[in-house]
Amino acid sequence: MFYFDYTYIIFMIPCIIITLICQVRVKTAFSKYGKVPNSRGMTGAQAAEYVLRQNGVTNVRIEHVQGSLTDHYDPRTNVIRLSDTVYNVNSVAAVGVAAHEAGHAVQTAKNYLPNKLRGAILPVARIGSSISWILIILGFMFAYRSSTPNSVGLYLLYAGIILFSASVLFTVITLPVEFDASRRALKCIRENNLLREDEYKGAKSVLTAAAMTYVASALVAIMQLLRLLLLARRRN
Repeated sequence: MFYFDYTYIIFMIPCIIITLICQVRVKTAFSKYGKVPNSRGMTGAQAAEYVLRQNGVTNVRIEHVQGSLTDHYDPRTNVIRLSDTVYNVNSVAAVGVAAHEAGHAVQTAKNYLPNKLRGAILPVARIGSSISWILIILGFMFAYRSSTPNSVGLYLLYAGIILFSASVLFTVITLPVEFDASRRALKCIRENNLLREDEYKGAKSVLTAAAMTYVASALVAIMQLLRLLLLARRRN
């Protein structure tokens, strides 16, 4: 006899579709504006350096990393790493992405509160993402084999859900951090005329599309948590 989990279709399938759409939008926007040179001929590395300098941040290194859309800021080493399609490229998309990563470095330098909260919860979130599903799977296995609801399985299940909640919280806290980094980047670009108006709109389109992927990730995490709570409650 097979068990049909309708909660997966209700909670997860729509989220997966939304996530795929967001990923396609990012690649499409980056591909489009990655082919448009900016009027100042500014490379991604130069744009990142400019944003840092305008915000009085001087202790951040800018390095090259292989790949495409692998750009990130590492707060542990205080390094901005820009990909092949951004570091030495003078496209509209490169300026937008590099300025965004510099925005993250500025957040660290300015002690931006949501960024500090995300850093504080990161160790717990890592533990939660590593072992929560082991506990959840074991919990379901034992709980559904037991005839009594107050079984070891339920304790394992709820312990796993609590740990998983930490990773969900981390995903949610990431949203204001990402949106603020883009806000800082676009503000610097506009106030200092790094891009023309049409180029600015292109950079904004790329960053907005990228931000939506974080929204989709948060939505997936929240829906997964609600689904787990529903399944656990149904077992009770």
